[in-house]
Amino acid sequence: MLIYIAGSGAMGCRFGKQLHEAGNDVILLDKWEDHIQAIRENGLKVSGDEEKVVNIPIMRPEEAKEQADLVILFTKAMQLPDMLEAIQDVIGPDTQVLCLLNGLGHQEVISKYVPEKNIIMGVTVWTAQLQGPGHVYLASTGSINIQSLNPDGQDKGKEIADVLSKANLNAIYDEDVIPSIWRKACVNGTMNSNCALLDCKIGELFASEDGLTIVHEIIHEFVVVGQAEGVALNEEEITDYVMQTSKSAAHHYPSMHQDLVQNNRYTEIDFINGAVSRLGRNHDIATPYCDLITQLIHAKEDVLIGKK
Repeated sequence: MLIYIAGSGAMGCRFGKQLHEAGNDVILLDKWEDHIQAIRENGLKVSGDEEKVVNIPIMRPEEAKEQADLVILFTKAMQLPDMLEAIQDVIGPDTQVLCLLNGLGHQEVISKYVPEKNIIMGVTVWTAQLQGPGHVYLASTGSINIQSLNPDGQDKGKEIADVLSKANLNAIYDEDVIPSIWRKACVNGTMNSNCALLDCKIGELFASEDGLTIVHEIIHEFVVVGQAEGVALNEEEITDYVMQTSKSAAHHYPSMHQDLVQNNRYTEIDFINGAVSRLGRNHDIATPYCDLITQLIHAKEDVLIGKK
């Protein structure tokens, strides 16, 4: 199977590496020139659970021409339209496109470039860290839940789940993946934005009484807005999930902290808390915590990076 990884940061490298080693024809796509050159010249260096070098092809998105069987989207949310525009040559009438991006609202963007019958939405709890150009740190295990948007696409979706599982990525075909996508977005909406604003680790946020109050208010906003969107969400269950996740990730800085505070990069806030604010307005539901957090993150982007 010819598979393009559209966005080959840490997670893209993990998936590309494992699918490549499972015998698939995998090509990484990325725009980071130093990353491209490092992998072309020295291979992909892997650290963590194993130490090795994987020789895997990588190119710029616009260089990809051969039509794919599968495209896996791993760009940052705000880079998604540009990526999809750049890879139109590889998206044929039967190319399946799997979205594993964090956040909400991506299917609306993808559907402008890909027929709905070929769109697969998913969520993953795999982790990875990019150590530098051409160097990825991979440790521990994870899983994936995926679902074809079109009910007639289930067979294709199940085929893709099987391909992923043969690469030891532990994929499950889920008959209703959207609640899982919202649940992960809620985890990000409580941890990522607040840790970026407070410049703290996850455990430090959850050790604060006021921090916990903010977390619970954000969860409530996610649940109420999600329910208005027709998503089956249970506030108690999501709260338990967020609390358990905070314990297992207590010593970590989440990805938005890494992007904004550590590397002065723009964030995905508009697709996390910002998405809840936007959808809340559509339903006349007040979301004061997500509104303010979105504004504060954008203000911090202006301070640290400058206006777009």
